Amino acid sequence: MSSAKALDDDDTFRILIATDIHLGYLERDAIRGNDSYNTLNEILNCAKTQQVDFILLGGDLFHDNKPSRRSLHTCMTMLRQYCMGDSPIHFNILSDQTVNFNTTQFPWVNYQDENLNISIPVFSIHGNHDDPTGAEGLCALDLLSASGLVNHFGHSHSVERIEISPILMQKGNTKLALYGLGSIPDERLYRMFVNNQVMMLRPKEDQDEWFNLFAIHQNRSKHGPTNYIPEQFLDEFLDLVVWGHEHECLITPTRNEQRLFYVTQPGSSVATSLSPGEATKKHIGLLKVKGRKMNLQKIPLKTVRQFFIQDVVLADHQDLFTPGTPQFIKKVENFCHAKVTEMIEEAERERLGCQETPEKPLIRLRVDYSGGFETFNTSRFCQKYVNVVANPKDIIHFLRRREQNANVKDEVNVDYSKLVKTTAVEGLRVEHLVKQYFEAAEQTVQLSLLSEQGMGKAIQEFVDKDEKEAIEELINYQLEKTQRHLQARGVTTEQDIDTEIQRFRDSKKNTAEEEKEISEAMNRAKAIRVERGGIGGDMDIPDDFADVNMDSDEGSNLSPPPTRGRGRGGRGRGGRGRGQGATATEPKSAGRGRSQRSSGTAQSRSIIHAFQAASQRSSRARATTSYVDEVTIDDSDEDVPVSKSTRAPPRAASSSSFNKYSSQSQSQSSRGVAFDDSDGDDEDNPFKGPGRTSRR
Repeated sequence: MSSAKALDDDDTFRILIATDIHLGYLERDAIRGNDSYNTLNEILNCAKTQQVDFILLGGDLFHDNKPSRRSLHTCMTMLRQYCMGDSPIHFNILSDQTVNFNTTQFPWVNYQDENLNISIPVFSIHGNHDDPTGAEGLCALDLLSASGLVNHFGHSHSVERIEISPILMQKGNTKLALYGLGSIPDERLYRMFVNNQVMMLRPKEDQDEWFNLFAIHQNRSKHGPTNYIPEQFLDEFLDLVVWGHEHECLITPTRNEQRLFYVTQPGSSVATSLSPGEATKKHIGLLKVKGRKMNLQKIPLKTVRQFFIQDVVLADHQDLFTPGTPQFIKKVENFCHAKVTEMIEEAERERLGCQETPEKPLIRLRVDYSGGFETFNTSRFCQKYVNVVANPKDIIHFLRRREQNANVKDEVNVDYSKLVKTTAVEGLRVEHLVKQYFEAAEQTVQLSLLSEQGMGKAIQEFVDKDEKEAIEELINYQLEKTQRHLQARGVTTEQDIDTEIQRFRDSKKNTAEEEKEISEAMNRAKAIRVERGGIGGDMDIPDDFADVNMDSDEGSNLSPPPTRGRGRGGRGRGGRGRGQGATATEPKSAGRGRSQRSSGTAQSRSIIHAFQAASQRSSRARATTSYVDEVTIDDSDEDVPVSKSTRAPPRAASSSSFNKYSSQSQSQSSRGVAFDDSDGDDEDNPFKGPGRTSRR
C-alpha cells in the first residue's frame, strides 16, 4: 500500500448504516423466531469485518416497546461480542457531549469511558416501536446506553420546540456533523415544521467544511394530509439523510432536486409484514465519507428469509374459469396452487449456493375475487405447504375492490370489504379503522358515551402497548364524567337523559378537553397496572409526549399478541409488524357490541342504574403526572483498508459553538459540496477523480 493511499485512509470515515432491525419480532414462532437475531448477528459481524469507525442505526432496534428478556439478553450479548475490544478508535468528538447524550447519567461517548473497552461505537436514534414512554421518558435504548453498549442520541424532550444539536466528529482532515431525531408522532412533527419550531444547529466556524449527515425515523410516504414528513421540510445544508421507519429497501441515494441533498432508505432487515414493500431484497450500507465526498456501498444481507408476493385478479382469467360453471371454485383453487408452486420453485433457485438463507421462504398470494367469484377454504389449501413455507397459515389473502354506492342497511348484513379499501387497510392504523367504521355505520350502531377518537386511542394502547385496562378504564372514566354531569344538571327522566348525554358528548367532540380526558383515562389504566404489579411501572406521559404507531407496512395476523404492530410493522408498521392495522376486525367487534343492545329503553335503564349506583362505588386512586408544559454506488465486496493508529485521546475539549440555521439563510450552491460520480474501475478508491466544486 502506498503512503499516499494510507494517508487517504486516515481521512476517511467508514460508517455501517442499518435501520429497523426489529429485534424480537415473532420470537415465539417455531420457524421464524430466530430471524431477527440471525440478521443482527450478520450486521454486527459485517461491521467488524469491514473495520468500520462506527455503526449508525436509524431506529426500531427492538420490535416491542417493552422487549422480552430474551431480546435484551441477545442484543447485549452480541454488542459485547462484536463491539468491545482493543481496536483503536480513529476519530475524535468535538461537540458538547452533555448536549448530545442527554438521556443518561454518563453523558459522554462510550469509547471514552475509562471503564469500558469499545472497538466499534454504536450510535442510534429511537424509533416508534422502541420509543420513550413513562414519566421519565425512558426506552430500551436507554438501558443499552446506561450499560455502555450504545450511544443513544436524537431524543427531544420538548413538545413545543425542537433544537437538533449535532455530534461533531473529526477524523484526520474530514469533519462530520451527525444529526439525529428520534421518532415523534408525524402529525405533531409536521405541525412543528410548519410553525418553524424545529431548528437544526450548525457550528459557527468553517460551516462549509462539514459533511452533514442526518438520521430520521418518520413516515416518508404520504399516508394522510399531515401523517408524513415531506423531504422539503428538511434544511438544505444537509448532505445525506438516512431515513428510517420505511421498510422498503431503497438504499441507493436519491437526490432531492429542491433541497439538493441525498436520501438513502436502507429499509428493514426483517420482513414484519406480508406487503409488497417487504419483498425487495434487504441491504445495509457501508458509507465512506472523505471531506465533502461520499460513497455508499450496498451490502446484501444473506440471513434474511426470502419473501415472494404475487397479485392475481380472477376476472382477468375468465378464459380459464367463469363464475357459475361446474367446479369453477376447484379450478380457481388449482390455479392458485400453480401460482404458489411457481414462487416456491423460484425461491429454491435463488437459495442455491447460499446456505445462510433460511430454508423455508415466505409466500403470499393476494387474490382479487371481484366480479362474482367466491372464496375457497384457505385452511385446506394451506395444508399442502405446512412443511414447505414459513407462513402456511397466511399464504392466501383474499381481497375485493371497493364497490361504489354501497348500500348498507343494517349491521347484520354489513360487508366490511365495502367499507374500507383493502389496499388502503395495509397502511392504516387501528384508530383509523375505528374511525372509518363508525363513519360508514348506521346510526343504530353508533357510540353513545364514548367518542370515536377515544375508542380508537384505547384500542391502540391495548394492541400496541398491551394496556389491558385501557378500554375498560376509558369506559369507566367517561361513565363517571357523564354521571356527574347528569347530577349537576338534575336530569332524571329517561328521555331527558338520552338527550343530555348526546348533547354532552357532542360538546366535547374533537376538542382539547376530549384529548385531555382520553389522556387521563389512559394514565389511570397504567396506574391500575402498576398497583397490580404489572411489568413496566411507569405511566405514559400525556399524548403530547407519547408516541403513536406510524408504520406503513401491512398489518399481519402473524404477530403474536401482545406485540406492537408499521408496522405495518410495523410494529407496526407493523406491521406496520405489527399491531398497526393488526386486525381489521377490531372496529367490527366494537360495532357489533353496540348493535346487540336490545332497545333504547334498556339502554336508558342501564345508564340510570349506573347513575344510581355511582354514589355507592368506591373512588379509584388516580395517578397524575404534571408536565411543564456526489454519489457513487459500489456493489463490490472490495474495501478500502484502514491503517490502525493509536486510540484517540479521551474527551476532546468542546471548542465548537453553534448558531441557529434557517433554511433561507444560505444557498446550496455556495456550499462547495463535491460528490464523486465517476464509474471508474478503481473500486478500491471510491474518491478517485476530481470532484465538482458546486451543485447545479
